[in-house]
Amino acid sequence: MTTTSLTRPRAPALLCLALVIALLGLAGASLARQDLATALGALFHASPEDAESLVRHYAWWPRLAMSLLAGGGLALAGVLMQQVLRNPLAAPTTLGVASGANLALMAATLLAPGLLLVGREWVALAGGAGAMALVFALTWRRGLAPVVVVLAGLVVNLYFGALGMVLLLFHQEALKGLLVWGAGSLAQNGWSDAAFLAPRLAIGGVTAWLLLRPLAVLELDDASAKSLGVSLKHLRLAGLGVAVFLTGCVVSVVGVIGFIGLAAPNIVRLAGTRRLGERVLWSTLLGALLLATTDQLLQRVSGSLPTLIPTGATTAALGAPLLLWLIPRLKLERRPDVATSAFGRRHAAPGRLAATLAVAAMAAAVVALLVGQTHMGWTVTDDWAVLEWRLPRLLAAAGSGVLLAVAGTLIQRLTANPMASPEILGISGGSAIALIAAIFLLPAPGNLTLVLAGTGGALATLGVLVWLNRHSGFRPERLLLSGVAITALFDAVRAIVLAGGDPRGQQVIAWLSGSTYYVDLPAALAVAAAALLLMLASQPFTRWLDILPLGAPTARSLGIGLDRARLTLLLLVALLTACATLVVGPLSFVGLLAPHMARLMGFTRARMHLAGAALIGALLMVVADWLGRQLLFPQEIPAGLVASLVGGSYFLWGLRRPL
Repeated sequence: MTTTSLTRPRAPALLCLALVIALLGLAGASLARQDLATALGALFHASPEDAESLVRHYAWWPRLAMSLLAGGGLALAGVLMQQVLRNPLAAPTTLGVASGANLALMAATLLAPGLLLVGREWVALAGGAGAMALVFALTWRRGLAPVVVVLAGLVVNLYFGALGMVLLLFHQEALKGLLVWGAGSLAQNGWSDAAFLAPRLAIGGVTAWLLLRPLAVLELDDASAKSLGVSLKHLRLAGLGVAVFLTGCVVSVVGVIGFIGLAAPNIVRLAGTRRLGERVLWSTLLGALLLATTDQLLQRVSGSLPTLIPTGATTAALGAPLLLWLIPRLKLERRPDVATSAFGRRHAAPGRLAATLAVAAMAAAVVALLVGQTHMGWTVTDDWAVLEWRLPRLLAAAGSGVLLAVAGTLIQRLTANPMASPEILGISGGSAIALIAAIFLLPAPGNLTLVLAGTGGALATLGVLVWLNRHSGFRPERLLLSGVAITALFDAVRAIVLAGGDPRGQQVIAWLSGSTYYVDLPAALAVAAAALLLMLASQPFTRWLDILPLGAPTARSLGIGLDRARLTLLLLVALLTACATLVVGPLSFVGLLAPHMARLMGFTRARMHLAGAALIGALLMVVADWLGRQLLFPQEIPAGLVASLVGGSYFLWGLRRPL
């Protein structure tokens, strides 16, 4: 591939210079409303007689300082995590710090509001530290292996996020203020937050600098690093500990601003910077400037907007297109992958195990159909009026579980990346953005309109992925980065919608949580038929799926056309994901967990792996939907959230087992 201007060593400096010019221009335009000397003087002291001076001293200047501190801290944490975990998809939110902090604040608000008087930042920091401790406890016996840490972090992140969503569904009014915080808010009313954050980031930065030389050893594989006498477990603990400390400090003060930690290190890497020390320097600077520039831009336009737009969500909305623009232009190196051998041993009789799972799924379906609570209490019913209401939900839950499980299996084998799942590819996010747009922009959209909008969003996302990756042969690491950027854009749209306080946000929350409540019988039959047909359609590709995880050279030597194979599987994943998303929303945990649960049980070959994951996905969703209807009867917990909690518990137990 030809070298572009962005791959020369000066590229990070040029990017930072461009952001500095933009930041100075925006800040200058804001300060121009007042005499420049007076505005600059407000940085150090405020004149009690001048209202503008008070605003500058207690709000504008602290906000600018906070944006620079928070952006630099998150970017530094992202560099450390990507270095330690050897994965460009790692980010400060990977280990669940943000969701742990968010859950702690929600729980304190509802159960112990007195704790908030001690300091909201301390409650959030305790929640983030608790999530970190759980990840370390789960992975310590496995030597803090990168693959295991990433998976444990994802599970803890999604698990705590599901618990937080449950609290939000039932206490939306009480927790409305946290929706803004959860989307990342930089609004300040003094210098106290900056004074709290600055020394802690300085400590973390100095510690990270002292660890640069040891962490550079992680560029080698584990065997080579161990031959140098390096304790990989303690080195990874130190690197991740610093990253989590930085993230926890930032999140505790300004909320969840997750995209900076992903985007800044990847932009610097994509711009041609390879040495760890240089990546730390330029990523930290770029992250600070990216967040500060975005916040200044947002302040300039916020007066003309009808609703509050959080800075964290805006950063993701603006940064995602930038990352998408850079990805197809630049060279991205790939590290050796160990995802396919990270877990599990082959079961001695996988066919018998699959039959057992099939029987369990059928038994669960019978129970879900016949047994449940009514206004008369627990009953076993054969009343068609009741069964007519339960049957569509049963079929939709089972069908969506199969669709997402098969999609997850395909994408994990295609990319050989344990972080891969249908929503990380961006298909769920694209479909969700289109559906949210239809709900908010169209007057009373019907089911057919929503189906067409969701299908169009999924196809548009697929088109973007194909266009961005057409010249790279659909390389997995490039494909996943594209999907992550699209998913970040979806998360930004969701955060902006929920922070706005629109009553339609409740419908969006219910759909995003994976509720089967609104599914009718024709739609349920359609998703069940689609699940069966697409499951059968995946069977001819099992040879590809067995070979692709072995690497591109091996696949080519065995006669597989990589471009054709990757594009075909990608189209199938998109179709599977779109069908499930349109019915019950983006159920993230099923697509991520079902393939891993199948591997933990001993399904290793592709054909049996697909079958095992499909059965587990169906079983998980049927049980989750039934439990969601019964636990808080007559209220309901959406099936997607229950699946997250049930499947996450099993997966955490599986991670805790020794190798």
